Amino acid sequence: MKQLQGILGGIWKVYAMIILSVTLTLMYPIYAFFLRKRSSYKYAFRILQGHTLFVLSVVGVFLKIEGKEHLKNLGPCVLTPNHSSYLDILILYRVVPEYFVFMGKHTLKTIPIFNIFFKDMNIAVNRKSSVSGKQALERCSEELQSGHGVTIFPEGTIPDDAPNLLRFKFGAFKLAIENQVPIVPITFLTNYKRLQLSSSLFSGKAGPGWSKVIVNKPIPTVGLTHEDLLALQERVHACILNNLKQHGCR
Repeated sequence: MKQLQGILGGIWKVYAMIILSVTLTLMYPIYAFFLRKRSSYKYAFRILQGHTLFVLSVVGVFLKIEGKEHLKNLGPCVLTPNHSSYLDILILYRVVPEYFVFMGKHTLKTIPIFNIFFKDMNIAVNRKSSVSGKQALERCSEELQSGHGVTIFPEGTIPDDAPNLLRFKFGAFKLAIENQVPIVPITFLTNYKRLQLSSSLFSGKAGPGWSKVIVNKPIPTVGLTHEDLLALQERVHACILNNLKQHGCR
């Protein structure tokens, strides 16, 4: 049975990759047009939201979102989801209704076609470079001051044993405190079941089904200082961990 599940999961991975690659290639000229200048990034964002809805629907991934009301009229904020699957980025565009920028690994700039979103619209950071890290956080602050949300995976990568959490890095929390904007913890409960990090095509969990997401209540940072950095980090980590435990994801 496990071998059969692996084969079916591998077939689904290939199918999902074909759908994403073909649609992204077809849409590339449209994205290239709207990503020429920052004033039209929001149009590219809306198109991307529709695109991800189509892709997820065709591959059989559907969303159940708890707490989406916490994102209404929120304004600038730092969104901190746990990272459990390569699907996380796509699903974020269906969870968060308003324009946001995403900060991710600099290696995303090396992926053909997909890298168009990380030339300037989103932010690619080399975490081994202090200069790159500083520049990325400065750009994030600019986006927050412009009224936009910023999404950062505080774990920095997908854990080998997701959905178990890695220790959170401080960048997202430092950014929120320095700009006095709220932190919004987001918990992906089942993305790892839809597409799990694995060593081969036919290993790991993969297949259609529900992506269950919890948008937690925003945590204000007004009045907080760098002395509160660790406490804020631990609070967000505990919030997401509690969601995972309550839903039997650990």
